[in-house]
Amino acid sequence: MKPLITLLFLVFLSVGVRAQKIDPETLEVKDSTGKQYAVEVWQKLVFSGRYSLQINNDMKTALLVKLSEEEATRRLLKAPKPRESIFFTTGESIAPFAEKDINGTQFDLKALTGKVVVLNFWFINCGPCRMEIPELNEIAEAYKDNKDVVFLAVALDQRYEIQDFLKKIPFSYNIIGNGGSIAGKYGVNSYPTHAVVNRQGKILFHTTGYAMNTVAWVKRSIQAALENKPLE
Repeated sequence: MKPLITLLFLVFLSVGVRAQKIDPETLEVKDSTGKQYAVEVWQKLVFSGRYSLQINNDMKTALLVKLSEEEATRRLLKAPKPRESIFFTTGESIAPFAEKDINGTQFDLKALTGKVVVLNFWFINCGPCRMEIPELNEIAEAYKDNKDVVFLAVALDQRYEIQDFLKKIPFSYNIIGNGGSIAGKYGVNSYPTHAVVNRQGKILFHTTGYAMNTVAWVKRSIQAALENKPLE
C-alpha cells in the first residue's frame, strides 16, 4: 500500500504540504457533510482522480473534495502519460484476429479497418482490472451511439465464468472469453493492458496496469483517432 499512498500524496496534495509529515494511516478524512472515511475508502476515491484532499494546518485532518468533471479531466491529463506497454509498438499495424464474443457476435480486426478499436486485456480475478471497469463503462456509454468506435475486452476466463461475473459487475465492452490465445498472440501477460487502434489499423496508444489517469488517456486516444490526429 505504501507506493500507492506515496503516489497519491505526491500528485494530489496542495502545494506546500510536505508528504513526509503526514501519516495516511492516521489521517482523519471527512467530507463537507462531516462524514468520515476509512483510509482504504478515501485512497480509492483520490486514486480515481475525481477527488482531492485539502490538508488542514494541523496535518492530522483533511477535507475530501469531489472535483468537477472538467477539473478532474484537466488534472488527469496534466499528469504524465501512462507508460507504454512492452507488448505493442506505437505506430505499428496490429496483427489481426477474428473471434466471437460471449454473445456469439463475430469480430474481425481486419474487417474493422476504418473504425477505432479499443482493446482491453483482463481477467476476473485481476483486482486492478475490476477497479477500472466502472470508468471503462463510462467511456463505452459515451460512445455507444458512435458506430466508428468498437470496444473489445479480451478475457482469459471461460464464457460461463464471465456471464456469472457480469451478473454482479456489468462490463459494457464486447467481451471475448477464453482469450488466452489472443493475448498470447501479442505476448500480453500483464493485466490490465489497453490498446487503442486507429482507423488505419495502427496502434495509437497502449499501456499496462491501472494508473489514476489510464482511462482518461484511453478516452483522449479514442477522440484523437476519430479525428485522425496524432496523440499529444
